[in-house]
Amino acid sequence: MKNPLLLVGSFIICCCGNSQNSSTDYPEVDTDAINMELAAVTYAETITTNELKEYLYTFAGDDFEGRDTGEPGQKKAAEYLKKQYKRMGIPSPLGGDDYFQEIPASFFRGGIKSSENVLAFIEGTEKPDEIVVISAHYDHVGVDGNGGVFNGADDDGSGTVSILEIAQGFVKAKKDGLGPKRSILFLHVTGEEKGLYGSKYYTENPVFPLANTVTDLNIDMIGRIDKNHEEKDKNNYVYLIGSDRLSTELHDISEKMNSIHTKLDLDYTYNAENDPNRFYFRSDHYNFAKHNIPIIFYFNGVHEDYHKQTDTADKIEYDLMAKRAKLVFYTAWEVANRKDRIVVDGIGKE
Repeated sequence: MKNPLLLVGSFIICCCGNSQNSSTDYPEVDTDAINMELAAVTYAETITTNELKEYLYTFAGDDFEGRDTGEPGQKKAAEYLKKQYKRMGIPSPLGGDDYFQEIPASFFRGGIKSSENVLAFIEGTEKPDEIVVISAHYDHVGVDGNGGVFNGADDDGSGTVSILEIAQGFVKAKKDGLGPKRSILFLHVTGEEKGLYGSKYYTENPVFPLANTVTDLNIDMIGRIDKNHEEKDKNNYVYLIGSDRLSTELHDISEKMNSIHTKLDLDYTYNAENDPNRFYFRSDHYNFAKHNIPIIFYFNGVHEDYHKQTDTADKIEYDLMAKRAKLVFYTAWEVANRKDRIVVDGIGKE
């Protein structure tokens, strides 16, 4: 990992070097932008492999009974997330001690019991009404008839605990007086495995107007390596889906943040409009995208333990997972702090 001061030092040198192209004209260096660049690196470094591992071994443990929607294990998981946000000092947008957006049983089909999304919120300093959503589903498929637990460490424990680490970076920035200009909503949705219910409920009953929602950065499985990337020279990757579908500017920001900071191989295989897997339609970002809200879906691909009891915390690639989480952080940081809201220029192209 690069030294943050060296990274920003190089950025400053580059700016100053460019200013010497003319002996008389010296473009003004944007010191605020440099300070925010340094801050982004500093707070991204709070995302660590050790903390991700500590979170995930708990969250994907047997105590949460596979986190089946509406069942006791999912309720325990929701309480766990609430506890972590309270510990970090991140409030709920619902006010007081209420971190749960309740979803009644009548909203579900198939006899699923009532459930809840978990919401935490950091208010923006300059544009608080504009909302950047970072989402992941925290439910999984529960327990089989023999008592075997489907722990869902990758699906989607990896996305869930990554949001906790990303939130930690943002709240530390806020406490240091460098909070994001736009607001950040950390949205843990339920019922994804049953049919994207939690995100559907949120977008039909939004806590903040969808018109004010700038983007949804959705994390669903970022802890493993799929068969297409098993070779050593191919495993520094993440699949990105949907980044250019509604906003080419969001796509460009993502590419830039990766080029500067994380240097992952960005694989767009599943972003193809004719992708037979149709992953674009299969996770929670889609319920935002269908309302013309730009999205990025971060994904490691399907592996041999997908939806099996063998999807356990000991198989996670924690260093790679941390790097992927940092890409989400940097992208959210840039979107939240840039002067203008990202442009939506892809409506009607599909």
